Amino acid sequence: MTLAAGAVTPAAFADGLPILSSDAGPRPAAAGPSICRSSANPRIARRVGVAIQAALRGRRGTESVAVYDRRRGITCGVASARRYDSASVIKATILGATLRRAGEKHRALTRTEKALTHKMITRSDNGAASSLWRSLGRTRMQRFLNLAGMRRTRLGPGGYWGLTQITASDQVRLLGLFTGPNRVLSDKGRAYALALMNRVIPSQRWGTPAGRPGGVRWHVKNGWLPRKGRYWRVHSIGAFGRGYMIVVLTQDTPTMKYGIGTIERVARGVHRELNPDRRSITSESAPGLVPEVSDGSVPPNL
Repeated sequence: MTLAAGAVTPAAFADGLPILSSDAGPRPAAAGPSICRSSANPRIARRVGVAIQAALRGRRGTESVAVYDRRRGITCGVASARRYDSASVIKATILGATLRRAGEKHRALTRTEKALTHKMITRSDNGAASSLWRSLGRTRMQRFLNLAGMRRTRLGPGGYWGLTQITASDQVRLLGLFTGPNRVLSDKGRAYALALMNRVIPSQRWGTPAGRPGGVRWHVKNGWLPRKGRYWRVHSIGAFGRGYMIVVLTQDTPTMKYGIGTIERVARGVHRELNPDRRSITSESAPGLVPEVSDGSVPPNL
C-alpha cells in the first residue's frame, strides 16, 4: 500500500471546482489533517481524512483518492496527481466531450450519439467508446480536457483510449462539471450524463457507491484492466446526494476483487463520516465481471 503525497492545496478552486495537488514524497502515518481540509467544517474534514487513512492502511498496491464535498467545502487528496491507466473510467470523459460537441453545435445529441453513450456508460461497452473516440478525434478530446481544467490527463495513444493517463484530482473536476452549473456543459447535458451514470447495470454498481446511506442518489463509472505482469488497475468514480464526490484509483493489486475491496473500504469510510446520522447500505457488486481489454481499449497482450 502506498499512502503518499497527501497534501491538498488550501482553497485552490476554479469555477467552483477543487484543484487538488500532491507532492511526490511519503508522509508519516499520522497524516489525517493533511489528507482533508475545510475552513468551514474542519472537524468533519479531519474525520473523513482519518477514515480514508484507516481504509488504506495495510492494503497492497498503489492508491490515489480524491473527495470533494461542495456543500461543506471539504477537499481531500491522497496522491491525487498520480497518473494511472484509465481503463473504462475514461468513458465518462468521452461522454463529457460528446455533450460539449453537441453544445458547441447548438444541437441535441443525435440518435446515434444517444445509443452509443447509453451503451458506453450503462454497460461499459467498449465498441461504443471506440466509435465515439474516433468520431470526436484527439483535437476535440483535448479541447474538452482544456475547458474542463483537467490539466494532468494525457490521452491514450492512437485508438487506445483505455491507456489514457488520468488522475484522481482531474476525475473530481469532471464529476464537478456533471453535478454543478458551469460554462462547459449545459444543464440539460449534465442531467443526461448523471441519468446514465445512475442506470449502470447491477453488476457494475460496485466501488464508490458501497456504504452510501439509503435514499442517497448515486452516479458511478468504474474501470478495470489487467496488465500483463503488472497486476490490475481498478478504479471507481462516483457522485452522491447533495454534491459530494469520491474518486479512488488503484493499481498493482493482485486481483480485481482485491482492488474493489480497497475502493469500497475508502467509500464506506467517506459515506459514513459525511452522513453520520444515516444508515448505510451494502455494495451491489457482483462477481464474474469481464476484464475490459477488447475493442481498442489497450494493445493486445499488454
